[in-house]
Amino acid sequence: MNWYYILLIVVVVIIAWLISVYNGLIRLKNRVSEAWSDIDVQLKRRYDLIPNLMETVKGYMKHEEGVLTKVTQARANAMNATGTEAKAKAENMLSETLKSLFAVAESYPDLKASQNFLQLQDEISDTENKIQASRRFYNGQVRDFNTKTQVFPNNIIANMLGFKDFEFFEIGDEKERENVHVKF
Repeated sequence: MNWYYILLIVVVVIIAWLISVYNGLIRLKNRVSEAWSDIDVQLKRRYDLIPNLMETVKGYMKHEEGVLTKVTQARANAMNATGTEAKAKAENMLSETLKSLFAVAESYPDLKASQNFLQLQDEISDTENKIQASRRFYNGQVRDFNTKTQVFPNNIIANMLGFKDFEFFEIGDEKERENVHVKF
């Protein structure tokens, strides 16, 4: 009779542990999804701001059609990208084209003085900061989830239940990782 109770207690403890691990994985997976959603919201905001920026800039930058085309193409690529890695690459390319647009805009004093352009530039800059913050939060959640799925014995349960690691949303361009060289 004692043998039966000991076996029952062991089985109950194992089942409770399995439920705990499963619920923890689900909780972390949902946090990763929520964090990705935060990135998506900020990216959508940036996508919505870009056409307004382009309309403002078009009147002033008639000779810079190539830059405007690159921004438009990069926006379309970013909006259509799927998967974390492809999305990260497309978003990094869009950020680069926006930087080049703002660099070219420096050559147009009337554009730089335009209140509409300045407001849009501030909004895009604010959005870029929010994207970076969202990306850091997402990567933290991915780190936590991936760690939980990779440590023993959770990795056994995660593999049995089909949990896959998430990809980090990383800077894809080596140029962005390099130090900035300032010359006076």
